[in-house]
Amino acid sequence: MQEHLRDRGRKKWTALMLPEHLQLLREWQKEDTYTKRTELSEWDLETIHEELSRAKQRKCQTLIQIWRDGKVVSFRGTVEHLDPRLSLVLLEDPFGIERIPAGEIISVQHMD
Repeated sequence: MQEHLRDRGRKKWTALMLPEHLQLLREWQKEDTYTKRTELSEWDLETIHEELSRAKQRKCQTLIQIWRDGKVVSFRGTVEHLDPRLSLVLLEDPFGIERIPAGEIISVQHMD
């Protein structure tokens, strides 16, 4: 019952807001979910590179987390290829091949 009343209040007040106010509220909500990118040291970058190389050799399940557009996105699969020329990691998951830019990677973890 409480949820129903809260929803009615939200609908009531939203109808009274100007489009500019709604836009500002959407921007504020977007800011609220924004995650700041973690700064990686040389040590961290070297560790990521070693973990990727080891994952490619072992062909094991790997969890790769990237930072993209203010969010941390996770991918899980096997590392098929490391392309230093294009700075890409090719990760095979059940849905196909993901092309992950190396510059966006913030962590690598073996699942096996």
